[in-house]
Amino acid sequence: MNISSFKSGKLVQRLQYKSFEPTLINTQWHLDNDDVALLLSQADQKLGELNAFSQLIPDVDFFIKMHVFKEGTKSSRIEGTQTNIDEALQKEEYINPEKKDDWQEVQNYVQAMNTAINNLNSLPLSNRLLKNTHKIILQGARGKHKQPGEFRISQDWIGGNSLADAKFIPPHQDGVLEYMSDLEQFIHSENSNLPHLIKIAILHYQFETIHPFLDGNGRIGRLLITLYLVNSGLLVKPTLYLSDFLEKNKEHYYDNLTAVRTKNDLVQWLKFFLEGIRVTAENSIQTFKEIIALRASVETKIISLGKKQMLAKNVLQYLYSQPITDMQSIAKEVNVSIATVSRLLNDFVKLGILLELTGFKRNRIFAFEQYLKLFR
Repeated sequence: MNISSFKSGKLVQRLQYKSFEPTLINTQWHLDNDDVALLLSQADQKLGELNAFSQLIPDVDFFIKMHVFKEGTKSSRIEGTQTNIDEALQKEEYINPEKKDDWQEVQNYVQAMNTAINNLNSLPLSNRLLKNTHKIILQGARGKHKQPGEFRISQDWIGGNSLADAKFIPPHQDGVLEYMSDLEQFIHSENSNLPHLIKIAILHYQFETIHPFLDGNGRIGRLLITLYLVNSGLLVKPTLYLSDFLEKNKEHYYDNLTAVRTKNDLVQWLKFFLEGIRVTAENSIQTFKEIIALRASVETKIISLGKKQMLAKNVLQYLYSQPITDMQSIAKEVNVSIATVSRLLNDFVKLGILLELTGFKRNRIFAFEQYLKLFR
């Protein structure tokens, strides 16, 4: 099948509505568009640079944790959740009760991403893994009654209050298993003759079109992008997350997905997706460079602390993975007294490393502000 002549599917009349039944994608493909091929080359180059860069940075897993939290907030925000990264990094006890549902959804996404990445060591990227991940995303959150971990067995729709005024009606529930089986086969097919970045773009489009779950499809579909990049070996570490780009270009994102279904315009979707990969990889590389510069600057500052320098290094190591925290958490992490930590954190505030957020004398919360800015 030529990319340029792709036929996305057809509308099928049901009792009182028409569902969109997509074309199966596990087939031979041919990339026949020069503009897409050029964008693919540029995206591949930047992704390769990011991959190399991530392997040179000591303690890269600390910074990946921050990327995952940023991804969690951005992916959830696309769905209407309002938690920002500063709130997502705080303990539940510090969260406004009105925002706890939003906070929980981001925590679920972060847990789902981390668990899924770990599961790739023992499970293939498969429907089973996606179902397991979906179950985590909806646990204890607003979608907990919408069949967590199971493909839908009823008709769903997107936009509008009912099937009668829906913006898009995905496939009838009776076809979901066949479509998802085809998608899984496409993931592992070695005969598709497609570069990986084109393949994951098609996978993401098809997953969002099938809409296999009653809730959480957008989050799983975006998470699938990073899982595929790691599973295919394009990334050694999970360092690229597309939700920030998609959230900033939300209208174009949905318009391009819709144009594939209504106009068979797969080419424009591929251009948008590849540009997203290139821009996101560039931004991630720049963030890593800024992290390296910040580390050097902060380590220079703590030289003035003399005998406290070793403890300061240990606390800094913790702050890279938990940049909003309190004295009790730090004391427990580095195994020293609250009094000792209090004195050190006062030093950090004076040196401009930490910012105290509460203005209280007790139960103070501190932010590694310069570091957080890199992920906002």
